[in-house]
Amino acid sequence: MQGPKPAPELERVEYFVGTWISEGDMKPSPMGPGGKMTMTERNQWMEGGFFLTMHSEFNIAGLGSGSGMAYMGFDTDKKVYTYDEFNSMGEAEHSTGSVDGDTWTWTREQHPGGNAMKTRFIMKTLSPTSYTFKLDTSPDGSNWSTVMDGKATKEK
Repeated sequence: MQGPKPAPELERVEYFVGTWISEGDMKPSPMGPGGKMTMTERNQWMEGGFFLTMHSEFNIAGLGSGSGMAYMGFDTDKKVYTYDEFNSMGEAEHSTGSVDGDTWTWTREQHPGGNAMKTRFIMKTLSPTSYTFKLDTSPDGSNWSTVMDGKATKEK
């Protein structure tokens, strides 16, 4: 018997393999005081090709530096991309995503301080080695505010 094969949708995830440098601007919000954000992400396929492992180091003005570990995959039952991150600030993020042309959209709901908040992280591919990103939040899923935006560039 042969084992399971990775979903064909994971071919789109190949774009993120490699080392990426991100720079962004945080807006003052309930998520923090605002300022510059930098992150380095080192991404590679886990054995088997079902999940991309993503190791990150980041520095966020007003919040400090830290590190994270994330896994990107595809849920064949729900037909959505998955992103699960755990970081040194004690956060555990569980998002689902979709891709339409050159734009990825990741969504999740969180409850900081007991209040429901929806987030969406939008990544727009500019080239094989760069994309822009923005993070929006909403209390109700209809009125969105941008709390971070920036650009990521892949190292050669």
